[in-house]
Amino acid sequence: MATHIADIKINASTQKVFAALTKPELIKLWQYDRVLTTDWTTGSEIKFTNNADGKLFEQRGTVLEVRPNELIKYNLFTPRPGLEDMIENYSVTSYVLTSDHGQTKVEIIQEDNRPGGFTPISLKPILVTLKKVVETN
Repeated sequence: MATHIADIKINASTQKVFAALTKPELIKLWQYDRVLTTDWTTGSEIKFTNNADGKLFEQRGTVLEVRPNELIKYNLFTPRPGLEDMIENYSVTSYVLTSDHGQTKVEIIQEDNRPGGFTPISLKPILVTLKKVVETN
């Protein structure tokens, strides 16, 4: 499985960063207007939806693990033509939080073996936007 990793330090507590990673109203601010639906219970459904060019776009999967203020891990299926909804076509995303002298190190780990899957260059801008949201809200 292809694994891509990026990290950033945020001037905030792990609790504040965790809130930005889990609260739908904050996620919408750094996840490009995507709306989150989940209860963050391990094994529960997770869904991200947004409107792109007037069309509803939905990614769905399962919450794999949650440790408050430490870790969020879920898998997602991103529909596209010719790609079957089967577990082999799901990506796995993890956010690992580490407290570091009043800051929080956030590491995003994207595991994706799909053809044309997530590219490493797109991870850092997500974290930069997350940092701005956390530090200004």
